[in-house]
Amino acid sequence: MHLESLELLNFKNYEEINLQFSPEINCLVGSNGSGKTNMLDAIHYLSLTKSAFNPIDVQNIRHESDFMVIRGMFRKEDRQETIQCSLQQGQRKVLRRNKKDYDKMSEHIGRYPVVLIAPNDTDVIREGSETRRKFFDSILSQIDQQYLLWLLQYNHVLKQRNSLLKQFSENNTFDRDLLEPYDRHLLEFGQLLLKARRDFLQDYLPYFLSHYQNLSEGKEAVSIRYESNMDVANPEAELRNNLRRDLALQRSNIGIHKDDFVFEIDGHPLKKFGSQGQQKSFLISLKLAHFDSIRQHKGYKPILLLDDIFDKLDDHRIAKLMELVSGHAFGQLFVTDARPERTERIFQQLSDTEVRVYRIEAGEARRIMAE
Repeated sequence: MHLESLELLNFKNYEEINLQFSPEINCLVGSNGSGKTNMLDAIHYLSLTKSAFNPIDVQNIRHESDFMVIRGMFRKEDRQETIQCSLQQGQRKVLRRNKKDYDKMSEHIGRYPVVLIAPNDTDVIREGSETRRKFFDSILSQIDQQYLLWLLQYNHVLKQRNSLLKQFSENNTFDRDLLEPYDRHLLEFGQLLLKARRDFLQDYLPYFLSHYQNLSEGKEAVSIRYESNMDVANPEAELRNNLRRDLALQRSNIGIHKDDFVFEIDGHPLKKFGSQGQQKSFLISLKLAHFDSIRQHKGYKPILLLDDIFDKLDDHRIAKLMELVSGHAFGQLFVTDARPERTERIFQQLSDTEVRVYRIEAGEARRIMAE
């Protein structure tokens, strides 16, 4: 699978642009703020129906415009498929596949998977458990449509239960019969998601550990540990025993929405004890394992988006990454870089690979390097 072309209308800083891509390596070079990352974000939209950087859709419409359109043509095996995402001010977002609207955006997730490695990915290490849950939920949602449906249903029940708890507090009332259906569904979907996360991590870990050992040359031991307050002998009793606390805080304190994926190095928290280099290796390994997991489950390679990562890596890690590229471990690759000469130096050694380079300037693109 690969993206053959991309057309943008009034998306972020692009008024109108249409680019054709190589099925192998595509480099977008230009100064900071020129729109390189916006191009990757448009590809992310076509895959996951939303921006990777700004969750408020209307804010991705170009200034002084009242609509945006992102249109991409994909090649899957011998088929050509067109995906279009459009948004008009004051209206709901519309997603079309081959000119047919989706009834639900969730039906699209996983059809055209992407893996994005970007500078702000360090949040998955530095921030709290919610960021790590979202990271792994994103992988699982691209792999397993049923998981995504369970997650959406769980979050809906959680929102309703929390609203009811708040209502009880505001009215100084309590009705066990009203709460019981929400408890039942919270436990039902929670147990399904718990098992799915646990099973996934078991498959994911070997990929992750292999990449980390390759990047770090086996200098330390790393691990990912899954923690859940629902992973107990009697989760129903756990939920019931926390009811008084739930009522006091007006929110649900037991459930898979409190889960965490604990990152460790040599038995200690990575966030506190991992060096900058170790955290970089850990992060890249997470993303490459993300890539491997999708490839394993889908049977084809997802699109890999590398946003300005050469500035964040030392020569050793760049060399290791390029070993994978030169060995054709990846499928279609998109890379952004503020230094064109570095991009040319890194990729010029790949004589058997089709590389296209575009210079991006103020929402315009110019081809500067042939295959």
